[in-house]
Amino acid sequence: MSLDPALRSRIDSLLQSNRVVLFMKGQPSMPQCGFSAKAVGALSSLGVDYAHVNVLADQELREGIKAYGDWPTIPQLYIDGELVGGSDIIEQLASSGELAAVLGVAAPDRTPPSITVTPAAAEMLLDSLEDAGPGAALILAIDAQYQPDFQLGPFDTKAIAAESNGVRVQFDPASARRAEGITIDWVDDIRGRGLAIDNPNAPRPVNQMPVTEAAARVASGELLLVDVRPAEERALASVNVPFRTFDGSGRAALEALPKDTQLAFLCHAGGRSQQAAEQFRALGFGNVHNVVGGIDAWSTQVDPNVPRY
Repeated sequence: MSLDPALRSRIDSLLQSNRVVLFMKGQPSMPQCGFSAKAVGALSSLGVDYAHVNVLADQELREGIKAYGDWPTIPQLYIDGELVGGSDIIEQLASSGELAAVLGVAAPDRTPPSITVTPAAAEMLLDSLEDAGPGAALILAIDAQYQPDFQLGPFDTKAIAAESNGVRVQFDPASARRAEGITIDWVDDIRGRGLAIDNPNAPRPVNQMPVTEAAARVASGELLLVDVRPAEERALASVNVPFRTFDGSGRAALEALPKDTQLAFLCHAGGRSQQAAEQFRALGFGNVHNVVGGIDAWSTQVDPNVPRY
C-alpha cells in the first residue's frame, strides 16, 4: 500500500523523538497477542527504556507501519530509526546478546538454570522430540506472570540450555532466570494428564480468607484490608475496621507498598476482589488474600450492623 505523507511524517516524528520504539498490540503491561508479549519480555529482560505504540488503538497506524518498513506483521522494533524486525528476530538478538550490545546495556545473565526433569516427564519429552525429527529442541518460556509455555522449536547451539535426565531444554534469558530450581513432571491423576511444572519462584497463589479471620487480623493490625468497591457502593455498606480503597491515587499508593505487605481484598461477594488480588499477585506481592463472600458475608458472620444489599 502507498503511505500517506501525513502518516509517514507522523511515524518519522515518533522515531526521531524516541531512540527505541516498539509497535505492538496492546500495552507492555497487557500485551494483546503472544508475539507482542514475547517482544515486551525480551526488552524488559534488558531493563531498557522504550516507547511503545498500541496499533490496536489506531487502525491507520496499524496498516501504515507495515508499509513504512515493508514489514507485514506486528510487533515491530525500531532502534535509532531503523527497523530491527519482529518477534522472532527480537528474541534471537536478545538471546545472543546482540540486542544488549546495540542498546548499550549490560548483557543478560546467560547462566543455565538448575532444573529437574522427572523420569516420567523425561520419557514423554524424549518421545516428543523423537517424533519431531532431527533438529528439534524443547523450548520453555516463562512469562512475567510465571506462566510456562512448552514448545518444540529449532535446536540452537547458542541458546541458554539446561539438561536433566537426558532432556535438554532451551530458554530465553528472562525465562532462564525464572526457571531456576523448577521441577518438570508428568502427571496422570486427578490433576489431569500432562506436564506439570513446579516453580519455586512463582508468587504464591491468592489465599481464600474467611471473613472472620480477615476481621480479626485487620483489627490486630497485621493485615491491610482493601475495599475495591466504588464509593457509591461503599456508601450502601461499609466495614467497621480500617481499610484502604482504590479511589483517586489509592491504587498507586498500594502498588508502591513493600511486596511482603499482607493484603486482603474485599468486594460485595468476592468476585471483583479475587480479580484485584490476582492483579497484585502478578505485580509481585507475595501475601495476597481474597475475603471469601465479601461484605455480604461480613454482615452475616462478623457484624450484623453492616447492611446487606
